[in-house]
Amino acid sequence: MSIPVFAQSTTAAIKNYPDKPIKLVIPFPPGGATDVIGRIMAQELSKSLNQQVIPDNRAGDSGNIGADMVAKSPPDGYTLLMGALTSHAINSNLDKDKIKYNLEKDFAPVAIVGVVPLVFVVNPSVPVKNMKEFIAYAKANPGKLTFASSGAGAPQRLAMEMFRYQLGLDLLHIPYKGSGPAMTDLVGGQVLTMSETVPAALQFIQAGQLRPLAVTTAKRISQLPDVPTVTEATGLPNFDVVSMFGIEAPANTPKAIVDKLSADIKLILQRPDVQERMLAAGVYVNYLSPADSTKRIQRELSMWGKVVKDANIKAD
Repeated sequence: MSIPVFAQSTTAAIKNYPDKPIKLVIPFPPGGATDVIGRIMAQELSKSLNQQVIPDNRAGDSGNIGADMVAKSPPDGYTLLMGALTSHAINSNLDKDKIKYNLEKDFAPVAIVGVVPLVFVVNPSVPVKNMKEFIAYAKANPGKLTFASSGAGAPQRLAMEMFRYQLGLDLLHIPYKGSGPAMTDLVGGQVLTMSETVPAALQFIQAGQLRPLAVTTAKRISQLPDVPTVTEATGLPNFDVVSMFGIEAPANTPKAIVDKLSADIKLILQRPDVQERMLAAGVYVNYLSPADSTKRIQRELSMWGKVVKDANIKAD
């Protein structure tokens, strides 16, 4: 029985993959966490695949422009997304009528590569030393505590919204266009509190310009070992919020290509020098296989969908 020509050519393409450069779309501007992670992964994949992997920044619309571009690319393994997956999951719930792609249906997860923890911080002018005092102060001063975020649909905002809702706190959201302006005003006292990524907040914490109250992870982190988790500080069960990053291919990319890429990424992330470079950018390496990445993305979509609905959050 003869094998169809198309099947033969497809098999050959997979066997020879990659035989030309690969584009890794980074859906945010240069300099941020997604860009830093993407450039590390592109550099290391170029070595392991013996083929150039080219970072391609396609910023705009909170990451949606680049994600949509990859979703509509040929499923041949030559166009990949360096996804800020927590942000994409939030946007999928917050802006579902505007987004042109489906995070579950239009992508084939290759690997989760790492997570960036968040930390709750306050301006030192707020008369609290720990999270219990913060909660008591917020309840005694409803609507007076302002919290900044790097954008309406940012993980920083949603972590605070989840926290606020679960504890019944009345806090006033002040959205900014990026972490830089938000941190400037927080340090200056124009806003009073924020949930921010550890890399963005760390230098201000170390300088005494911001006071850390709790990290949002399930366990304490090496960069702030003396800062308790939200669960430790408040008793809220299972509070675990990180900004998660991973590589995705367009849906229907051959499984053999996805598995090859994922296997290479797993080996890359096991190397101490790569882990050190990632941690220097505030990223904790956390490899997940394609199957486990799919489950984790589904969990993010479900979790943020519930927060958006329960807390009645709008994309303002």
